[in-house]
Amino acid sequence: MLYSLRGALIHSDDSTIAVECGGVAYLCRATLSTITSLGPLGGEVYVYTYMSVKNETLELFAFSHREELDCFKLLTSVSGVGSRIALAILSSMTPERFALCVAAGDYKPITAAPGVGKKLSERIVLELRDKITGADFSSPGTVDVSRTSREGGSASEAISALVVLGYSQTDAAVAVAETPGDAPVEEIIKAALKKLAKRR
Repeated sequence: MLYSLRGALIHSDDSTIAVECGGVAYLCRATLSTITSLGPLGGEVYVYTYMSVKNETLELFAFSHREELDCFKLLTSVSGVGSRIALAILSSMTPERFALCVAAGDYKPITAAPGVGKKLSERIVLELRDKITGADFSSPGTVDVSRTSREGGSASEAISALVVLGYSQTDAAVAVAETPGDAPVEEIIKAALKKLAKRR
């Protein structure tokens, strides 16, 4: 099983890359974010890999970040989600954004990915909601995904209040997750509203 590749980027299009290592070029499927992050052809790249063997067909997938690979594995564990759907989802949003959608129970942003309808996105949220809180898709200095998924408590009340005010579940969850965790509900809502206002 291949864990990673380091070598020269010799091919890149909107869905695949090829990395040459020791005279052998490995063709990998990849997300748009990975493809755009690798730079020009000829440069040295390092990618994490995942090998899939199904019906005697072998495919290799490449990811520029470990979080993206972990999120890909979680997605493909969901019934009805194959590698192509998982890549489409991760091409339309970052692993952190996806984790926030799932933790907040907000399936709508996931339907923006090609080939993902309402029923499938709802199933993804349902099957991964408990798993997503145990995974870390956050980068240093970003939001705490686990705060958005706790039942009850100040954070949950604040998210509900912001949704009533017209914000999406995910945007409300992101704003709340960026506020102090020990503040009263009213203060969390005020701080979250300020953050949401700056984004408009």
